[in-house]
Amino acid sequence: MAQAFADRHRPDVTHTHGARVTTPASAVHPLDPLTSEEIAEARRILADAGRFTEHTRVPRMLPVDPPKQTLAVWRSGDALDRRIRVTLLERDTGAVSEAIVAVTRGEVDDFRVLPTGEHPYGQPQYLFEEYEDAAAIVKASPEWRAAMRRRGLEQHLELAFCSPLAPGFFGRDDEVGRRIVRSHTYVRFDESDSPWAHPVEGLVVHGDLTERRVIRIDDEGDVPVPRQHGNYTLDAQGPARTTLKPIEITQPEGPSFSVDVSLVQWQNWKLRVGFTQQEGLVLNQITWRDGDEDRSVAHRASIPEMVVPYGDTSPSRLWISYFDAGEYLLGKNANSLSLGCDCLGVIHYFDAFVPDDHGNPVKIPRAVCMHEEDYGVLWKHTDFAGNPEARRSRRLVISYFATVGNYDYGFFWYLYLDGSIQVEAKATGIVFAGAGIPGSENPHAPEIAPGIFTPVHQHLFCARIDVAIDGEDNTLHEVEAVGIPTGPDNPHGNAFTWSDTRLETERSAQRIANGLTSRVWEARSAHRTNHVGRPTAYRLIPEGGMLLAAQPESTVHGRAAFATKHLWGARYDPDELYPGGFYPNAHAPGAGLPEWTARDRSLDGGSATCCTGSE
Repeated sequence: MAQAFADRHRPDVTHTHGARVTTPASAVHPLDPLTSEEIAEARRILADAGRFTEHTRVPRMLPVDPPKQTLAVWRSGDALDRRIRVTLLERDTGAVSEAIVAVTRGEVDDFRVLPTGEHPYGQPQYLFEEYEDAAAIVKASPEWRAAMRRRGLEQHLELAFCSPLAPGFFGRDDEVGRRIVRSHTYVRFDESDSPWAHPVEGLVVHGDLTERRVIRIDDEGDVPVPRQHGNYTLDAQGPARTTLKPIEITQPEGPSFSVDVSLVQWQNWKLRVGFTQQEGLVLNQITWRDGDEDRSVAHRASIPEMVVPYGDTSPSRLWISYFDAGEYLLGKNANSLSLGCDCLGVIHYFDAFVPDDHGNPVKIPRAVCMHEEDYGVLWKHTDFAGNPEARRSRRLVISYFATVGNYDYGFFWYLYLDGSIQVEAKATGIVFAGAGIPGSENPHAPEIAPGIFTPVHQHLFCARIDVAIDGEDNTLHEVEAVGIPTGPDNPHGNAFTWSDTRLETERSAQRIANGLTSRVWEARSAHRTNHVGRPTAYRLIPEGGMLLAAQPESTVHGRAAFATKHLWGARYDPDELYPGGFYPNAHAPGAGLPEWTARDRSLDGGSATCCTGSE
C-alpha cells in the first residue's frame, strides 16, 4: 500500500466539450486533495484497529497538512507522509472520537475521545442519513401529527418536508451535550412541488438524533399555509427569454494555463488547487514569478467558515444561526458543475473525493471549475496628441458551488495580471420563508408574496489567508488617510496624509473597516524591500460590509465572534484552521478566533494569518 502512494501518476485527464477534467489518483504532492484510495485506506486502518462497529459513522475527514518546514524542503519524488484527521460518531450512544491516521504508513498516530458531554460541548457535523432520520422522527411523533391535523393538513402528512436544522446553543438542560436537531415543516401539494413556498408557521420540532425521539414541540399560532406555488423550473415559470443573441467564448489556441495534477500555472502565477470536505476549494502555495524567482504570496487561502444568523424574534426562528461550513460542510455539499451553466468558455475541472457517512469514498465530478475571463481595461492613457495606449485585463477564475438546504453559494477566487487577488462569495438559491396573515406588518420580515414573509438575516463569510509575503517573516500594518488640521502644518487647509500603524499583537489586530478613511491592512516582508527601499507588501482591501448584527448578549454573538470584526490578525498555527472552532455545532460561545487570540501572541516578524470577512 505504501508503494502505491509513493508512485507518481499522471493526472487523469479527459476532454469533454471543450473542457478537461483532472481526477485525483494517488497523491504526488503533500498538499494534493484526498484521493479515493486514501479515504478508503483511512477507513480500513481504523477498522483494523478496532475503531469501527456497525454503529460507527464518519462525519468528517480532513487532510492534515505537513509542517511548513517539511514543505519547504520537500522535492518532487520525495516520500510522502499523508495523514488524515477523522471524526467518528457512534450513532447508538452519541460518543465522539477523533483519530489522526497516517495512510501512507498504515498507522493510527493519535486517537482520543472528545468530551462532547462536558462544557463547552460541541457536536460533529451532520450526516446525510441523519437528515432522513430527523424527518422520520418528526413524522412518527403523535404531537406533530396532531398539530398538522389541527391545521387541517392531515391529507399532506406523507408529502410534508421536514427540514433538519442545527440548533444553535441556549444552554438548556435537555439539550446540552446531546445531538439535537430542530425541524420546520413545509407542505408539498404534489411530489414536484417546491416546499419552501408552503411553510407551516409556528411549528418547531426539537429532536434527539441519538435517542431517535422528539424531546419537545413548539406549536404556536394558527396561520394558514400559503398556497401560491414557488416552483422555479422553466415548466412552471414559462419559457426562457428568447431575445438574447448567443455569446461564444473561444480560445482557438487553448487556454493560457497549465495543469499538472493539482499544480496550476498561469502567467506569473503558480499555486496548488486543494479541496477539503469542510472548506471546499483551498488555494495552496501561491507564488508570483519575478524574473527567474517564484516569490511567495500566501501559504494557504480558503473560506473556512460562514454563519447565517436570523434577526427574527419569533420562537420559530430566533435560534437560527447556521454555520454552513462547520455544521454542514461546504465541500461535502459541493455541486457537480455543468459546462455552459456554471462555467462558460474553455474549462478545466477538478474532481473531488469526500467520505460518505460510513467513511467510504464518494466522487464529486467537476467539483471545481477553472477558466480565464477577459476583464476589460487594465490600463489606458491617451496623450495630448490623441494617441491612445491600452492594455487589456484578464483574470484566472477558480470556483465552486455548494448547496446547503435552500441556499446556494458560489465561491470565486480571481487572480489578475497585475498580481492582485480577489475573492467573491455569491449567495443565490431560494429565500427562507415563514408564513403570516396576508397584508400584515412584521418588523422582522417583509411580505414578498401573499402570506409569505422572509425574515431578516445575514450571510457572513470569513476568508482565511496565511500570508507569506516573500517568505514567512511578515509584519501586519493598518494604513488609512488622515486629515491635517488647519494650522502651521496645513496653512491652507488642503493637506492630508496617511497614518501607518503596526499591529504588533493579536488583540491589536482585531480591526473594523472604515470606508471614510480608505482603511486597508498591509502584510509586509520583514526582510525584503522593493526598488524604492520600502518593504514588499500586499494590501488587504476590505469590502467593509455589515458585521454581525446580533447583540453582544446573544449566544450567536459569542459563537460567531469571527463575524464581529473585518480583520483578525493571528499568529499562524496549523491547528487553528476554523474561525468558529472545530466543532461549532451545539457548541457554547467562545470557540475559535476569540479563544485563540486571547493569548495576544506577537505578530512581529513571524508567520501571520489574516481572517477577514463581512456580509
